[in-house]
Amino acid sequence: MKYTLTSLKNLEQQVLQVGYEIRYEKGNFKTGSCLIRQQKVVVVNKFLNLEGKIQSLLDILKQIDTPSQ
Repeated sequence: MKYTLTSLKNLEQQVLQVGYEIRYEKGNFKTGSCLIRQQKVVVVNKFLNLEGKIQSLLDILKQIDTPSQ
């Protein structure tokens, strides 16, 4: 996958389509993002570079797609 702004926007759309809100905020993250399942919110570290944001959303999508919700 290429790390472009278009790729990021496509991933954001996929997250939104499964009913989650995306927030880019600062915080103490061990990883680049945080998934709050009860509120259907994804929080991504706003200080990550483009590649980091894309990788974080890819990781979140894998977690959302698992049937263990």
